[in-house]
Amino acid sequence: MSDARFPWRRVGEDVLTAEHRLLRRTAREFVAAEITPHVGAWEEAGEFPRELYRTTAAAGLLGLGYPEEHGGIPADLWAQVVVWEELMRPGSGGLSAGLGSLHIALPPIATLGTPDQQQRFLPAVLRGEKIAALAVTEPSGGSDVAALRTTAVRDGDEYLVNGSKTFITSGVRADQLTVAVRTGGPGAHGISLLVVPGDTPGLSRSSPLQKMGWWASDTAELFFSDCRVPVANRIGEENQGFYAVMANFQKERLQMSIVATMTAELAVEASLAYVAEREAFGKPLAGHQVIRHMLVDMATQLTAAKQMVYAVAGRMARDEDQVTEVSMAKLFSTDVASFVTDRAVQIFGGYGYMREYLVERLYRDNRILSIGGGTTEIMKEIVAKRIL
Repeated sequence: MSDARFPWRRVGEDVLTAEHRLLRRTAREFVAAEITPHVGAWEEAGEFPRELYRTTAAAGLLGLGYPEEHGGIPADLWAQVVVWEELMRPGSGGLSAGLGSLHIALPPIATLGTPDQQQRFLPAVLRGEKIAALAVTEPSGGSDVAALRTTAVRDGDEYLVNGSKTFITSGVRADQLTVAVRTGGPGAHGISLLVVPGDTPGLSRSSPLQKMGWWASDTAELFFSDCRVPVANRIGEENQGFYAVMANFQKERLQMSIVATMTAELAVEASLAYVAEREAFGKPLAGHQVIRHMLVDMATQLTAAKQMVYAVAGRMARDEDQVTEVSMAKLFSTDVASFVTDRAVQIFGGYGYMREYLVERLYRDNRILSIGGGTTEIMKEIVAKRIL
C-alpha cells in the first residue's frame, strides 16, 4: 500500500496486479542503476549512449507489448504504462522520448505489416540493436497531417520519395524510419506509410536541432531527394496510411499524458522535500500558508489528472474507443503539468532557475507536451467534433 499522504501514488492500486508491481520494481531498480546516475551528463551532451537501447532490451523493458516471435515480450497495456512511468522517474523527458521512439514507429508495422515486414523491421529494434523513428511532421504542415507534401511516386517495384520532415525524435540516429508520404491525391485519402532504411541513398539529416527542452533526445530534420524505397516496404494498403497514423496517435497521446502526470508528480514531490528543509523569515517554507496552499493546489490537480489518465488507460486496455477521452486526458494532464512545474519553480525561487535542480529541467521539458503528439488546439477540435 502506498503512503496515504501522497494520494497520487495510490492511483492504480485497484488495477495493477502483483505482476505489474513486480515489473515496476524491476524497472525502478534498472533505472536507478543504469540511467539516473548519468542523466545530468547525458542532458548536457545532448544524447545518451546507443548501448542503452541494448541494455534496456536485455532487462526486458524495451519490447513490452510486441509479439514474442519477433523478439518482443507479450504484455498488457498496464505493463507498458508502468514502464513508461519508471523511465520518466529520472526526470528527463528527452531520454524517455528518445528511448521510447520505437513505440510510435513500430505499432503500424506490428498491426498492419505483412509477416515478411514484421520479420525485417521488428526484431533488431526490439533487441535494441537498431533505432526506429516515426516521421510524419513537416516544416510546412505541423499538426495538419492530411496536408503533408512529401511525395512517393511509384516507379515499378519502387517508390521515388522526395520531401522533408522535421522535429523527428531519434531522427539523427535512426536506422529505420516509418515515414508518412503522399502516394495519391490531396487530403487524407492520398497518404501511405513506408519504412525507409536509414542508409537509403538520397536521405540526409540535419545536425541535432537545438531545443528548449528534451536535450537528451536527438531531434532532426530529414531530407528525401529521389530516395528509392521498395514497394515491399509499404505498410498496409496504398493511400490508407492516414488511418494508421490516426490510430497510432491514440497510444502516443496516452504516452504523452503519462509523461505529463509523471512530470507533475516529480515536481510536486521535489517541492514537498524542498519546503520541508528550506527556511524563510525564521521558519520552514512549509510553515507559510501561501506555500502550503500552492502545494495543495498542485497535489490536487496532479491526483485528478492521474485518475483521469488511468481511467482512460483502463478503457484502452479493454480496446474501447477512447478518441475523445484520450484527447481530453492529454489536454488536461499537460495543462496540469504546466501549472505544477510553474508553481514548483516559483516555490524554489532562484534555485528553481538553476540547471542543477530537477524542477528547472521539468519546467523546460514540460513545454513540448502540449505541442507534441497533437497540440492543445488540435485536442480541443477533436473533442469538439465528437461532442457537438
